[in-house]
Amino acid sequence: MSDIIRLLPDSVANQIAAGEVIQRPASAVKELLENAIDAGSRNIDLIIKDSGKTLIQVIDNGCGMSPTDVRMSFERHATSKIKTADDLFRIKTLGFRGEALASIAAIAQVEVRTRRFEDELGTQLIIEGSSVKSQQACACQAGTSFMVKNLFFNVPARRNFLKSDPAELRHIIDEFQRVALVHPDIAFSFSNNGKPLFQLPVSNLKQRIANVMGTGNLEKLIPVNQDTDVVRISGFIGKPESSRRTKGEQFFFANNRFIRHPYLNHAVEEAFSDLIPEGNYPSYFIYLEVETSQIDINIHPTKTEVNFQEHQSIYAILKSAVRASLGKYSISSTFDFDLNPMFDFGVPGNKQVVIPGVDVNPEFNPFVKNPQPELRLSPGNISRTPATDQWEKLYSDLKSESTDPEYSGQTMTFKADFGADSRDETGFMQFLNKYIVSKVKSGIMLIDQQAAHERILFEQYLARMEQKRSLTQQQLFPQTVKLSASDAELVTELLPEIVLLGFLIEPFGQNTFIVNGTPADFPDENLQVLLENILENYKNNQLGLKLDRKNNLARAMAKNMSVRHGKALTVEEMQALVDDLFACSVPNVSPSGRIITTLISTDEIEKRFLK
Repeated sequence: MSDIIRLLPDSVANQIAAGEVIQRPASAVKELLENAIDAGSRNIDLIIKDSGKTLIQVIDNGCGMSPTDVRMSFERHATSKIKTADDLFRIKTLGFRGEALASIAAIAQVEVRTRRFEDELGTQLIIEGSSVKSQQACACQAGTSFMVKNLFFNVPARRNFLKSDPAELRHIIDEFQRVALVHPDIAFSFSNNGKPLFQLPVSNLKQRIANVMGTGNLEKLIPVNQDTDVVRISGFIGKPESSRRTKGEQFFFANNRFIRHPYLNHAVEEAFSDLIPEGNYPSYFIYLEVETSQIDINIHPTKTEVNFQEHQSIYAILKSAVRASLGKYSISSTFDFDLNPMFDFGVPGNKQVVIPGVDVNPEFNPFVKNPQPELRLSPGNISRTPATDQWEKLYSDLKSESTDPEYSGQTMTFKADFGADSRDETGFMQFLNKYIVSKVKSGIMLIDQQAAHERILFEQYLARMEQKRSLTQQQLFPQTVKLSASDAELVTELLPEIVLLGFLIEPFGQNTFIVNGTPADFPDENLQVLLENILENYKNNQLGLKLDRKNNLARAMAKNMSVRHGKALTVEEMQALVDDLFACSVPNVSPSGRIITTLISTDEIEKRFLK
């Protein structure tokens, strides 16, 4: 029997490696950006077409490469970053494996133009499917320009598994943001199909976060700083009131590298416990610096998963640092001390600052009737500071008012604080401002008001999009909504369905939209926050559920528009909610799978009273 084990050709081995390193266009973008940073660039431009499927180009003003180096850079495991195995535990650069360029060249058509500052001419290298097509001298700017064309052109099965252009673009934006957030000292630009998405000048870290994630984040950020022998922690966290129902702006960086670390995520969430509502997630941008010998970044090809030797100590220090910042800054003034000093206007004119005084009336006696008109509370004419000799009259006034039909609604609300919220003769009652209790022939039915409303809205929104009949209320004053780059692309992708739901919305500049109309049942709340929450829910559904766009959008809308637990409902509102619920096709389960109704039978109730 002949031998059957043989070495794979380099081209096949590179394609296999590419499957680990280059999973989608965003993976190639990440590797090229990191190479540009390692080259010492101060300005980096990212240009893509068709969400990276047709073209990915990264232009930098870094150190450039010699003709020999540019050819060697595409050989597998060729690198300038490490020489011995011990160097793996002293890594300070982003790239070091020597796999990225070889993997990209195996599945794409690559053209590189590069020149060192000291050279008069640069080098042009063209590679297609790991095969060198040409290498020659050329005139070009100092630095390097990588062009990756027709990604996966020779692996059609991989190309067919790519998502839609908007979905792939969002992945590229995520990778771009992770790189830009950790290098505020580098200017970045990013455009897709000729449309600029980001223009990031050199700035401080706080301003870079605001430029990347949206200027609305600037006033929500509070600093975190802790310096120990184990780890140095810096960065910013969002104020508790800026927490969201879905995970979004949560970033960890270790030694200037974006990482994923669920254990440390838990530390931050524990620090926010009791400060944010249950089910909400805080936002944070936290930067960790540890000795290179205390961290292992060589456990995954994408280098986003790391191991810390002192992970338990880092957990405790991180939790303590976040807690300290929350206690120090969360209730402090929102003055930004990083503002440009040219905007410090100081005290107008030459006026002296006068310390305000406090006037105290030494003759004031709270037990002496005030002849001036007193401030009254509603209902009735109960004085805020009644005289002590009128307590009998006060008691009789309260007693008479409690039986006055005019104040029956207020009396009912007063009782709601102690038990039943709302009830009437029809058999409806609200319990804990959370459940609707209704009498039925077989006993008592409890209805979760939020889950019920979510089911009703979900089916209504689906029907609107299927039947293409939108109900819109025109805005008296159009509102401007500014979103992050990824959310703006998502809105553009979903615009046909959003219009069917009743929104009148149109693009207005970079990542900005004008809203001229909203659905007729849209609440009178912060439109910016509602849209952001809807988009967050939509993205969250994409991660765990296989839903079409209409179904996903209807779910996200229903979840954010439904009546919340804790809201008191009138009897008429309860009646309408129950009627609409049982007109639904699936009245017992919410779109997210929660039970809506439960029945306590008459027999079960009577058994509880039997001896």
